[in-house]
Amino acid sequence: MKIAVLGTGMVGVALASKLVSLGHEVTMGSRSAAGEKGKAWRDSVKSEKAQVATFADAATGAELIFNATAGSLSLEVLRSVGAENLKGKVLIDVSNPLDFSGGMPPTLTVCNTDSVGEQIQAAFPETKVIKTLNTVNANLMVDPSGVPGDHTLFLSGNDAEAKKFVAETVLGEWFGWRNVLDLGDITTARGTEMFLPLWVRLWGALGTPSFNIQINKASE
Repeated sequence: MKIAVLGTGMVGVALASKLVSLGHEVTMGSRSAAGEKGKAWRDSVKSEKAQVATFADAATGAELIFNATAGSLSLEVLRSVGAENLKGKVLIDVSNPLDFSGGMPPTLTVCNTDSVGEQIQAAFPETKVIKTLNTVNANLMVDPSGVPGDHTLFLSGNDAEAKKFVAETVLGEWFGWRNVLDLGDITTARGTEMFLPLWVRLWGALGTPSFNIQINKASE
């Protein structure tokens, strides 16, 4: 499959590298096709299936798109791509609305009554926006076995077929997630994005970002 991964940070690198290893044609989107981070990633994977392009060029030829940009910049990036290049496509939004301007821990640029996932869906109504993977460390996104035992990943979105594809194929077959909990429509992305302040505190308490939570339901 032809896949665009928008973003050259650690999340974008983890996702793009895993997808290339699975045999997909992956284009990493950046502000500049000549950007150092993108070139460093392409050189590191040593594959003809790995390319670097501008955000717009990466998304134009893609069948599936990952938004791995900073949540505070995601709308700006996607507007530079253009609605026509996103129309009808599944866009997996991995971003979080983190604001580090005041230092650590970060605050949220949007919360309570809105989310980045919702903002993207509202701005691009003909795009199938699926929010997932934003509650775990980049390495765990593509290899949940990094944390032993069963643990849970969340998913939000309006399109039932798109959610089924992402849950079963992308998360299940490609990345190895066994427990994916569908929270409902895209408004439920508020909950997973607002989990991040707790996630940061857990990182501090545990001394590692390699952790996750498991949802256990009482028997009825």
